[in-house]
Amino acid sequence: MADSLKVIFVDICHGMKDAVLGAAFIFRVDAEIAAINEERRRKREEKIRETHRRPPPSREKKESEPKVMHRILQCCALNGGIFGLSILAFNSLVLPAVQTLTWFILGSSDTHSTVWGWMQPMLSYIFGALWVVPVFLLSRAVSALWFQDIADAAYRKSRGRPKLPNLSKFIADLLFSVLIQVLFLIQSMLVSLIPISGLGQVISLLHLCLLYSLYSFEYKWFNMGWEVHQRLSFIECNWPYFVGFGLPLALITTLSGSYLLSGVLFAVLFPLFIISGNEAQVPASRSEYRLMIFQIVVEIANKMFRKSVRRPVQPVPGGQGSYRE
Repeated sequence: MADSLKVIFVDICHGMKDAVLGAAFIFRVDAEIAAINEERRRKREEKIRETHRRPPPSREKKESEPKVMHRILQCCALNGGIFGLSILAFNSLVLPAVQTLTWFILGSSDTHSTVWGWMQPMLSYIFGALWVVPVFLLSRAVSALWFQDIADAAYRKSRGRPKLPNLSKFIADLLFSVLIQVLFLIQSMLVSLIPISGLGQVISLLHLCLLYSLYSFEYKWFNMGWEVHQRLSFIECNWPYFVGFGLPLALITTLSGSYLLSGVLFAVLFPLFIISGNEAQVPASRSEYRLMIFQIVVEIANKMFRKSVRRPVQPVPGGQGSYRE
């Protein structure tokens, strides 16, 4: 028992180390991608020379892919700069300025307290409806595209061309994966309601750690050709490592105390975890105790997809706990 706990603790620390130290790779990923592209170009030119016995025409090929660091800075500017600072400015500057203005007009009386009592929430609702919600949704959509660019560039650097499925399988995999993630997030919220002090919060944090790890590694696994059942089974069999990997991001977003602030922090930091996940080396030895934490959401997702998906992901008979399509 003591040895098993030691292995679990070591794997959790290993995951945390990969998550934090792997992010430092962003400072050299662009240089390595450029070096690989240059090497490929040189080999291609040598092959052309050998084939045609004449030098190829000198033609500079423009890079169509955006640089990884450039995309990460764009995510920080959009989510942390435009969105985050606008909320901070409204709450720290605009509202106090309007409150001071109404105080000068009405004076320090009960009338001012009454007017400000309905004025402050009204201004907050208007700001939220006309600015926060639209910009939040836009930033999430744009960030998702940038996350994909970052993941694809990092994957091509380390493993080459992605193994993409056909269109119908791609759509089915994407929809089912999103449904699994949404249901798992709801499950994490429900377990936080366990009426035992501290227990619900710990189990909910465990869910978030695994969910953020799934977010981070899913880009790489999808490009490797892994299907949903492989991704979920791999996390369940190596859950200590993935708990440790997702723990830093889960703690940062959980301790923020605000859903919007959590969204901003997630969007700013998540590209770093994509890079870390792409470079991480998951321990080869699996955990002695498999954590069947996705089983409920897979069952629910199967029932929801049974009428629209021909081959839903379902538990393998025999109680082994893996999933298949």
